[in-house]
Amino acid sequence: MSSHVVVTSSSARSTKVKVSPGTYMSDVLTQACQALNLSGNYILKHKQKTVDLSVPFRLAGLPGGAKLDLVIQSKSPALVTVAVAIPAPEGNAFPNGRLGGKFPSNFTVWQILRQIEDLPEAVNARLNITARGVAATNAGQPSGSGQLLYEQPTLNIMGRELGSFQDFQKTLSQIGYNSGSVLIRLSYKITDMTFFDAQNQIAQYFKALELAKPETSSASKSTSEEASPTPVATPASAESSEKDSSVTQEQGAADAVPPHRVAPVIEHPAAPSDPLQPVHIFAAPSSSTPAAALTHHNEADFTPSIVHAQMHQARLKESGKNKRLLSNKELEEQAAAAEAKLAAIQSIEAKVRFPDNTSASWVITKEETGAKLYKAVRTVMADRSLPFRLAIPGTRETIRDDDSPGNELMKAYKLTSNVVLNFIWEDSVADAVRRRPFLKASAAQAAEQIVVPDLPTVEDEEEQKKPPAWQQNSSKIVSDVSKHGDEAMKKIGKFFKLPGKK
Repeated sequence: MSSHVVVTSSSARSTKVKVSPGTYMSDVLTQACQALNLSGNYILKHKQKTVDLSVPFRLAGLPGGAKLDLVIQSKSPALVTVAVAIPAPEGNAFPNGRLGGKFPSNFTVWQILRQIEDLPEAVNARLNITARGVAATNAGQPSGSGQLLYEQPTLNIMGRELGSFQDFQKTLSQIGYNSGSVLIRLSYKITDMTFFDAQNQIAQYFKALELAKPETSSASKSTSEEASPTPVATPASAESSEKDSSVTQEQGAADAVPPHRVAPVIEHPAAPSDPLQPVHIFAAPSSSTPAAALTHHNEADFTPSIVHAQMHQARLKESGKNKRLLSNKELEEQAAAAEAKLAAIQSIEAKVRFPDNTSASWVITKEETGAKLYKAVRTVMADRSLPFRLAIPGTRETIRDDDSPGNELMKAYKLTSNVVLNFIWEDSVADAVRRRPFLKASAAQAAEQIVVPDLPTVEDEEEQKKPPAWQQNSSKIVSDVSKHGDEAMKKIGKFFKLPGKK
């Protein structure tokens, strides 16, 4: 008895998929995606409820002719608890005859088998799943040819059998498991392929896939790291020829490890011999008007365009989407990435802005503390005994005058790039003292003026002659109305229509 279901995509395209009671829902999804020319990164929903893709149609609770919706699957794979039942006598070495762990739903069946082989319990028991070979026999007797035949693993998942290299390329998500747990029953069957030919096919199906594996997102990395370590070459339990060939094939994939990205090193001016001496001292501006206010600009540069409106709408749409909170593993990865970025930076330039609009800058290394910066600032002050504090702009955090190991400037205050600090007098300093010159005489003589570079202005006469974009669009619509009458009125947006007839 056959039936059908109707699968509809988000673009309102639909296709009819024929099903039988034994058709798995994961196969329904695959057929629908092929018919609609879509990738397999989707799930099925029926009346806003997610359909279990791991069960056949008769157990899915769907009526004949059910209308299913294609919904894009989450980009961050979920963890699935996988247990593999090892057949006797090898399974007697493990508790309940099973091995397993938690794996991301985007792991292929072959990756899971390889990682099961690499578990410490499996290594100690010399478990071999993917590289087994047996001697060729003739009517139960050795054939004498010396050939080794490949003994292929066969998996039974909820009554569904996976026994080919094409099946082993499927991910847990593709066979219907995006969460929860699954039991895989393992068995073996002797094939007609020689062990050498099987190794070539394994290299064809899986080695190229491992070498071309792209870098995953932070969420994908967090889930994959919670699984077992990346599989390495597993020793075969057959003859030495099996061991050499399997190790050779597996080492090629193990060598393809993507290089770590190193944060760029920020270059700074050469520091003086005395670390307390500033790199630059800048005098106060001679004019009371800020330099930015004296710069001429084109008013048309600040007129919002259609592109700005589209970007604003895109940001509103993106901010309105529900976003899941980061997991503990992802938070730990972010903290580790921040520490790695901080470790790659050797020094930064800290500029301190003084009350009389003068300023000075110092090169700060990762070992220097807040007490050293305070000491460096006092070397340019006219009166070193006056109390003050250094504040980080945009925050309420102030740098502590402390020489303890936990008060490093770059590590404790997360200073990973050049920074400007504000010099603030303490409340106990009198107003008359604050109005005195801040820099001492030698520092004031070494001060230099801040040079603002003049950017060349290029005026395009053709661009100036063109009317704004909104005038071009409106004039085009008016011309269409005059030519085509009522038909062109349909092209006018609702904000251009006059009140009255709708």
